Amino acid sequence: MYGSRGARRGASAMVLGAALLIAGCSSDDGGDEPENAAGITQQPKEVDPFWVNPEGNAAQQVADYEKAGKDTDAEQIRKIAEQPTGEWIGPENPEDEARGFTEAADKAGRTALLVLYNIPHRDCGQYSQGGAADGNAYRDWIDGVAKGIGDRSATIILEPDAVLHLVDGCTPDEFHEERYDLLNGAVEKLKSLKNTKVYVDAGNVGWGDPDQIFEPLQRAGIDQADGFSVNVSNFYRTEDSIQYGKNLSAKVGNKPFVIDTSRNGNGPYEEGNPDERWCNPPGRALGETPTTKTADPLVDAYVWVKRPGESDGECKGGPKAGDWWAEYALGLAKASK
Repeated sequence: MYGSRGARRGASAMVLGAALLIAGCSSDDGGDEPENAAGITQQPKEVDPFWVNPEGNAAQQVADYEKAGKDTDAEQIRKIAEQPTGEWIGPENPEDEARGFTEAADKAGRTALLVLYNIPHRDCGQYSQGGAADGNAYRDWIDGVAKGIGDRSATIILEPDAVLHLVDGCTPDEFHEERYDLLNGAVEKLKSLKNTKVYVDAGNVGWGDPDQIFEPLQRAGIDQADGFSVNVSNFYRTEDSIQYGKNLSAKVGNKPFVIDTSRNGNGPYEEGNPDERWCNPPGRALGETPTTKTADPLVDAYVWVKRPGESDGECKGGPKAGDWWAEYALGLAKASK
């Protein structure tokens, strides 16, 4: 109802191998030299410090289009491939994945942007349902992520929708206390690391009002965190998200926030069933490119948490949540400025 997160469906040897390979061959000066066969580059570090995965789905699509002689389409997808996007840590090998991504980022002189999305009873039975089997399994998973990161630089988006679904009635009451405890524990564990920032997810402008979520956000550990995230996997315009974030920030000690601008270039989809507008809506566009130069002291960064081109779920002809959908990616790119 609020945006399927497209969680990765588990670790794979291929993903981990690619991350470790990148760590061994990427530029170590934070520059913008091509790092793979598709010639993927990225913005200067001072504009955006986050790591671009030169072997991600978008980069592979660029290479495939170029090989097929579809140069125009390749250049469109390059708009996605050359921007840093969140790496969603899978449920099976959190330590290995976190280590692979942070080592690759560190080798390139960048910061890994990681998304943790494994809270028990996740997504209320929708397209990205699942999560850890129980509280102890989740704590072990967080411990694995922390071990994998170590002292390397990482910025974490913690549990999209987890607090929001405590507020909107989606998560049954009997799971509330445990979820607050798990989120607090996760923030505490991750913030004990030397170079890790944590942003607790705080929903989006379309679901309700900051008055409804600020106390739950406090109970979830926002005081210990670096800030909060808004608009993850959603489509609300940046200016509206800034206002939502500022209103919420004023209620939680003026904490800063980050905004997911990955697909909000044309704003939200306003046709059809309101309960389905979040799922692979047509006619959307890429939003502002990721940057820490936001010109607003409360907005720490524009980030692409949701990876553009990955499906929200099996709706409107899309594949399962998190799978790459080249046709949709191309539409996002072509519609963007």
